[in-house]
Amino acid sequence: MPDVTTSGTGARGHARLLWAVAALAYAVDLASKLAVVAKLEGRTTVSVLGDWLVLRVQRNPGAAFGVGEATTIVFTLVATAVAVVVIRYSRRLASTPWAVALGLLLGGALGNLTDRLFRTPGDLQGAVVDFIAVRDFSVMNLADWAITGGCALALVLSFRGAPMTGTAAAPAEAGAREA
Repeated sequence: MPDVTTSGTGARGHARLLWAVAALAYAVDLASKLAVVAKLEGRTTVSVLGDWLVLRVQRNPGAAFGVGEATTIVFTLVATAVAVVVIRYSRRLASTPWAVALGLLLGGALGNLTDRLFRTPGDLQGAVVDFIAVRDFSVMNLADWAITGGCALALVLSFRGAPMTGTAAAPAEAGAREA
């Protein structure tokens, strides 16, 4: 079975994949927020799956579950730091799954960072647009889902011991290790 972590793509290919995933996650998040604000803000909730999943626009100055509403600037700085770290690692990636995980993290972080920078009240303290309400859980957006998916994948990869950076083993070396 081929090793997907070192598929011969090289660091540049993995970096391109990371950027493609990040761009897609960011674009989908931004488009969804623009549409939701234009069509749903100020209106009643829209049922998607009964009362288990509804669309309801909510502005969130804090983190998940409304935690830390008074410290919005801290979340802005954390999202900025996450983006910088992911960008730095992007040049040394040696793994397709890690490229996907970090791309999801970067796209999600940039999506919520855009809200914090450009939405009211501004000054690095803008409220994030959340709109996916899961019954008895939370109200989220697609950037949050991208961050959660990226974190979950990174956790699985970490537990499996999948290397994030380094050089890919040559096919002859990989075959010698399997023998």
